[in-house]
Parts: sequence; structure tokens; C-alpha cells
Amino acid sequence: QVQLVESGGGLVQPGGSLRLSCAASGFTFSSAAMSWYRQASGKERELVATISATGRSTNYGEFVKGRFFISRDNAKNTVSLQMNSLKPEDTAVYYCKKPTGNYWGQGTQVTVSS
Repeated sequence: QVQLVESGGGLVQPGGSLRLSCAASGFTFSSAAMSWYRQASGKERELVATISATGRSTNYGEFVKGRFFISRDNAKNTVSLQMNSLKPEDTAVYYCKKPTGNYWGQGTQVTVSS
């Protein structure tokens, strides 16, 4: 079955960086677009970034503004999210999603605080 396992979350100071990874299995990864979402406490889940199956096309939520970068390695079945210039408002649980079929990972907590 489809499995998505996120890693890389943690506590980081404002202005710092984190790299999240999602290990995928149970489907043909190289044929699937993938996404990252996030959900802050008390707020709705929102799209962070999406990458096409080949990796040639990406799009980002408005709030990203050049700070985050999504990438994928189809040989390793992983999708990553490099987050730079982190702000306290980026604090949230970050989820990996396979849009087709609506599959979600369990999420990884990112906390931006001094």
C-alpha cells in the first residue's frame, strides 16, 4: 500500500533552515506528482509546494516567496522541501501528500522559535 514517511522536522531559530524529506513506497513514484502541505495549530491545512512527476514543474504557496524549494529524487523515491529564512509563522506540522488518491504522510513538526 502507499506509504509516505516524513522526516527532518525540528526546532530552529528564526532565519534558520531545515530540510524535510518524504520517503515514498507502494506506488510508481516517478509517475506521481507530489506535494507538501502544512497545518498550523488552529488553522486550515494549506499547500506549500507541488512538484510534477518529472520534477520539471513546481508551484508554491503565496507565502513561500522564494524561501522554500521542493525537489525530488526519482531514483530514491524521495521528495524534499528545503526551507530557508524560516519565520515563527512557518511553525506547523508539515505533511507529504500524493495528490492522486489523496494519500498523506503522518506529518513532521517544524517549530521556528528563539
